[in-house]
Amino acid sequence: MGGEFLINDVAKTPWDLWVVGIVALLWNGGGAYDYTMTQTRNMEYLQQAADNAGVSLDVILDYYTQFPAWADAVWAMGVWGAVAGSILLLIRNRFAFHAFVVSIVGLLGTTVFTVISNLPEELNTSFTWIFTAVIWVITLGLTYYSKRMADAGVLR
Repeated sequence: MGGEFLINDVAKTPWDLWVVGIVALLWNGGGAYDYTMTQTRNMEYLQQAADNAGVSLDVILDYYTQFPAWADAVWAMGVWGAVAGSILLLIRNRFAFHAFVVSIVGLLGTTVFTVISNLPEELNTSFTWIFTAVIWVITLGLTYYSKRMADAGVLR
């Protein structure tokens, strides 16, 4: 009887939840990796980021070491809220929506900081702003999706 409940429970989960949840976790896991490598000042990672951006390591270090505490805090909210939301989505927990809302608040703060900070000219590129827009679209989409799944009773 217990196994029957589990089979019926899994059958109620739409296939797209697994796809969205796994892709979201991979995407947001990448953001968490970037955050962790940047916060721990992993020089190999930061050098690779500098090389990919076509700037010197000093430009990257100067920018990221100047973040005020509030900017680091909202960045953490954005990243870890999204990771938590992805995991909660996969375990079908209704708090996935709330975690994604925390992520939006963090993303808003991070975006504001990027706009008002002295973003080095070398980093103030079309790519930076397009990538920021992509992050916004994905985060808003995941928030909407998690709300829809919660409203449909898929998330408990």
